Amino acid sequence: MKSVIGTGSALERLKKFIPASVQPKFNSVEEWQAWQEAEGRKRSEEIDKQNQRARSEKIFGRAGIQALHRTCSFANYQVSSPEQRQAYSMAKSYAQNFGGGGFASFVFSGAPGTGKNHLAAAIGNYLLAAGHSVLVVTIPDLMLRVRECYDDGQSESSLLNDLCNVDLLVLDEVGIQRGSSGEKVIINQVIDRRLSAMKPVGILSNLNYDELVATLGARVIDRLRMDSGVWVNFDWASYRGKVSHLRAVGGKGAADGK
Repeated sequence: MKSVIGTGSALERLKKFIPASVQPKFNSVEEWQAWQEAEGRKRSEEIDKQNQRARSEKIFGRAGIQALHRTCSFANYQVSSPEQRQAYSMAKSYAQNFGGGGFASFVFSGAPGTGKNHLAAAIGNYLLAAGHSVLVVTIPDLMLRVRECYDDGQSESSLLNDLCNVDLLVLDEVGIQRGSSGEKVIINQVIDRRLSAMKPVGILSNLNYDELVATLGARVIDRLRMDSGVWVNFDWASYRGKVSHLRAVGGKGAADGK
């Protein structure tokens, strides 16, 4: 009580010396206390995100983004066709509108070398720079971590918690081990838990729509479309043979993909 009274008295004394043209930040002890509580919550959330990022990096490396893709951005994505411009616009719009009250997921499907990883990494790098937590993990690597949990006599629950707590989780190489019931169970668990908690999932796959439905199940695919989820088909030839360095490109547009 003394500290509150003392603070109130100090505020009253301070007001006497503040010029009339200057609006004080706090007009009462209650406002000052409310500000302190809000700042405390904000700092606590920042620490939680830092701890989550540290755990993710310990398990999968720097946000799981491979060295090849750590410099990927929207500026250096090569656009050479209307379809690529659509993919670019959809990905950039997704990143810029991330966290705006929704939890839309995205699916990038298409043949290898068509730029799925570049745009997914561009989204991840954009969100990391904005202070969000992001994790990109391949399905084979995820299954390896799950097996390590079993080999060490541990439950995979802590691993699943880490996967489900980040702001954006991107699952890469989905369907590469088609026919594996274990893979399907883990992916279903992760997607169910994240979407139930209103947290988005990114899917990168070489499979087309029908193949993904057959691999993951119609229920999972339907859930990925919740909250206006984005589906982009990368229907063009591989660009990998032409890559020598990353070049800055521009371009704007809008599209909707399946």
